[in-house]
Amino acid sequence: MGGLETERVVVGWAARDPSGILSPYTYTLRNTGPEDVLLKVLSCGICHTDIHQVKNELGMSRYPMVPGHEVVGEVVEVGSEVTNFRVGDVVGVGVIVGCCRNCNPCKSDVEQYCNKKIWSYNDVYTDGKTTQGGFAQSMIVDQKFVVKIPDGMSAEQAAPLLCAGLTVYSPLSHFGLNKSGQRGGILGLGGVGHMGVKIAKAMGHHVTVISSSDKKRAEAMEHLGADEYLVSSDATRMQEFADTLDYIIDTVPAVHALEPYLSLLKLDGRLILMGVINAPLQFLTPLVMLGRKSITGSFIGSMKETEEMLEFCKEKGITSMIEVVKMDYVNEALERLEKNDVRYRFVVDVAGSKLEP
Repeated sequence: MGGLETERVVVGWAARDPSGILSPYTYTLRNTGPEDVLLKVLSCGICHTDIHQVKNELGMSRYPMVPGHEVVGEVVEVGSEVTNFRVGDVVGVGVIVGCCRNCNPCKSDVEQYCNKKIWSYNDVYTDGKTTQGGFAQSMIVDQKFVVKIPDGMSAEQAAPLLCAGLTVYSPLSHFGLNKSGQRGGILGLGGVGHMGVKIAKAMGHHVTVISSSDKKRAEAMEHLGADEYLVSSDATRMQEFADTLDYIIDTVPAVHALEPYLSLLKLDGRLILMGVINAPLQFLTPLVMLGRKSITGSFIGSMKETEEMLEFCKEKGITSMIEVVKMDYVNEALERLEKNDVRYRFVVDVAGSKLEP
């Protein structure tokens, strides 16, 4: 791999402690092998999980931590056994960068459920080196966890698809909900929720956005193309929608009651949990039993599904609604994201930012 045999010094923006404040951090990339790809980071989306991680809200953060798992970059060098990528390709890297390759999930091409998966940041790679994410100049990633960005799709538009878009696409595909005519609900209209509306509409679904207030009605209906808008505190309207939905994608990343939403599902309906919540949720079992309903979860998607999702989004012309920022604004962006003050995904223009102190 030529120059890649030696470690490379790069600059990223890292959190040093649970304050979650990011600042410039110089570190070395891990040693590379013949199946590795070195990429220059162009853009990186900001996910709500980044807040959980930099602030140690899940109790397993390692510092210093360079976050970012919606990464789009340009290939700079490739290893001798890399077959799918070449220098100059625009590629994406998502939430995981490693797996055991031997367990049932790995052999079934759903490596995101491998118990030994390696996260793109806040984890330890096979060589013992800490993984660091996309808020940085460069990354080195095994080719298995790299995906080509379709021609014509901009880096900043593609970035949120690698987590937010995939997180919605995967369960709709896996549970057979990707056929036309389904009636779906999207609970929570943030980064994942807005992609949920767009992808479900592109699949031919009748989509109801469910929110805690009326303030996003116009955006949901006019800008995103939702068919209905339901305020969860409006008991009369909630009753009208009882037993009408085939599925609900629940994107809320905080503790909330499940009963109001279970009642909206038809017989055999699915409530699909996607928010990372570090506390127990509760529900009354008859609400599930008396409609043979399911409460299930889904975690991002496989590399195969990532490729499918990107092609689907290209074919259907699906784009993310984003606010592009420079790295020196990233702390303000994280604060605003925590307050849901973004429509609907921040994307950091990494290549156009000054990363050094």
